[in-house]
Amino acid sequence: MAHTFPAQPAGSASAGQALYEAKCGGCHSVDANRIGPRHRDVVGRKVASVPGFDYSDALKKLGGVWTRARLDTWLRNPQAVAPGTRMFLSVSDPRQRRDIVAYLASVSKPAK
Repeated sequence: MAHTFPAQPAGSASAGQALYEAKCGGCHSVDANRIGPRHRDVVGRKVASVPGFDYSDALKKLGGVWTRARLDTWLRNPQAVAPGTRMFLSVSDPRQRRDIVAYLASVSKPAK
């Protein structure tokens, strides 16, 4: 018999916005490339695909699409996901990650 796991709470976009501004805002913006790429529409976007942003080789090689689950893994330890990336900030608290990802999803186009 297969195990079933309860769905994780989706997170709070409003709490995530405050966390994003506090933890991510030094390098990222929703609408402008800064030290890091802009984040509007990040959920569902191809990795390393923001026009005009100079990504690290580690991210260029990563491939795939940013999903909620992948963003959670990324925020937990970006160096483990893409060794050599320029991002060193990690968010160890699972609730904070869920909230930040919920906020990023709220500023992304809905999946079709």
